[in-house]
Amino acid sequence: MLRFSCEKALLQAAVSTASRAVAAKSSIPALEGILLEGDTSLKLSGYNMQTGIRTAIAAQIHEEGRIVISAHLFGDIIRKLPDDVVVFSADEKHQVRVSCGDASFDISALSADDFPELPEVDDEYSVSMEQSTLKAMIGETAFAVSTNESRPVHTGSLFEIADDGLTIVSVDGFRLALRKEPLERMEGGAFQFVAPGSALKEVENICADTDDLITITRGKRHILFETGSTQLICRRLEGEFLDYKKAIPRSNPITVTVDTKSLLESLDRVSVVISEKLKSPVRCRFDMDRVYLCAKSGNGEANDSCVVAGDGNNLEIGFNNRYLMEALRYAPAEQVRLEMNTEISPCILLPVDGSDKFLYMVLPVRLKAQ
Repeated sequence: MLRFSCEKALLQAAVSTASRAVAAKSSIPALEGILLEGDTSLKLSGYNMQTGIRTAIAAQIHEEGRIVISAHLFGDIIRKLPDDVVVFSADEKHQVRVSCGDASFDISALSADDFPELPEVDDEYSVSMEQSTLKAMIGETAFAVSTNESRPVHTGSLFEIADDGLTIVSVDGFRLALRKEPLERMEGGAFQFVAPGSALKEVENICADTDDLITITRGKRHILFETGSTQLICRRLEGEFLDYKKAIPRSNPITVTVDTKSLLESLDRVSVVISEKLKSPVRCRFDMDRVYLCAKSGNGEANDSCVVAGDGNNLEIGFNNRYLMEALRYAPAEQVRLEMNTEISPCILLPVDGSDKFLYMVLPVRLKAQ
């Protein structure tokens, strides 16, 4: 049994949020649904056994209860209802009536007993930071998360929490993305964990562009991200994450400063001759105050150049166009410092001001002799 009424816009937003964690197809039918629970407020939960999202909204609860309703069907119904108060009632036979304005729907639901419990997360270690900051940090490192399942731990991002802030690191064997920001609050001392990339995409979605706080809590097996009335719980990834501090070369004699947008546009232009079928590296020659770019494939040849500040010592180095472009695109700065050593050493992108706010590393591609 469950009866409640609430504003359509509130309910629609909550259904949309909870649906993000609903399983598309599952051997447990309840996992393709949203769990609705009415007591002091209305709670909606989605869970795919990896990631769970629970959100609460203000509603008038006329009769307390719990029920599971198809996420796809319920989402469609709520979206198409007029902007008015939605009245929901479910009986003991799991028959549901949803009405709003002149529209009404009668549908079948499932017992809430079939819905697995979301994991509890003990709060031994937790930190808080602004939602907009975490949202940006995830967005600016997610592109380098590995999609290769042979090293499952690298299909997530490493979160390192210490006195000087939160560091997020993603690696995929060809590049590395690192972002660091100070924290609002930290409890339990320094800690770390690896969160799945798929769950972090949803964390990015539930974070608003506000300075309201999000709290991150590490449990024994799970992590809880909590913002206002919404919680996201995901399983931690186990395994040995790359020792990224050792992987980043520190002695790079060649340093040039570039305008991020200008180099990105030059790379984009020469990439026109490169395609999925006709892959080819972009050849970059760093000279005094200029970098010359060239790409050749069966489609033809493209050349361009871009102004840089500094002497590139005539270094000729090849890159996968997409990897270098993504590092430039996500770097949160109008100018970046490129540090290089040899044509087979990684290229490092850093802030011009010498801070440790971000670091991107791209491995070069061996060039064939001209």
